[in-house]
Amino acid sequence: MITFNKQYVAEISELIKNLLTFCKYKVQVKSDEISLVCSKNDLKKVILFLKDNPSFNLDTLIDITAIDFPSETKRFSVVYNFLSVTKNFRLKIKVKLSEDESVQSICDVFCCANWYEREIWDLFGIRFSEHPDLRRILTDYDFEGHPLRKDFPLTGFTQVRYDEELNKVVKEPVKLDQAYRNFDNLSPWEGMSEYLPGDEKAKAEND
Repeated sequence: MITFNKQYVAEISELIKNLLTFCKYKVQVKSDEISLVCSKNDLKKVILFLKDNPSFNLDTLIDITAIDFPSETKRFSVVYNFLSVTKNFRLKIKVKLSEDESVQSICDVFCCANWYEREIWDLFGIRFSEHPDLRRILTDYDFEGHPLRKDFPLTGFTQVRYDEELNKVVKEPVKLDQAYRNFDNLSPWEGMSEYLPGDEKAKAEND
């Protein structure tokens, strides 16, 4: 079981600041987590440095994920989660991107990144340049939009159903037909009454 010491994490973060000198970045330490924010142009160089440098030996890519902030200019944050087994620490590397920007693939550095990057492309629409096979992995090939974007409608754009007359599954625009219903906000059944269950006890105590 891997445990993390706050003092050791602080020492690792200082070591990163001292050795990683060839680009601009920002190191954040919260509790026992270290986060490094860099530009998309420096991402691959930073990953290669931390992976090959014996002081860090960051040789395990746990996963890659993304976060959507629609109100910001750079709406996407791509997060790479790494683990150094021999040095016993974790590191998050973050890159911020606008909707029309792409980030370089790291499939040639960590082969497991292939499916992670395809998943992010499928669900967020973030493009990874130089990816060997960037196509959808969780949704269908002709699926419209990217489901994990926060401006994607909860109902989606299309729906599928089985048509008994045509004897096949058909795809059509989403329809949410619903009869008008008038709700009584006080009670969905018969309205509030003067008598409430349990009041008889309160009345007996007051008497």
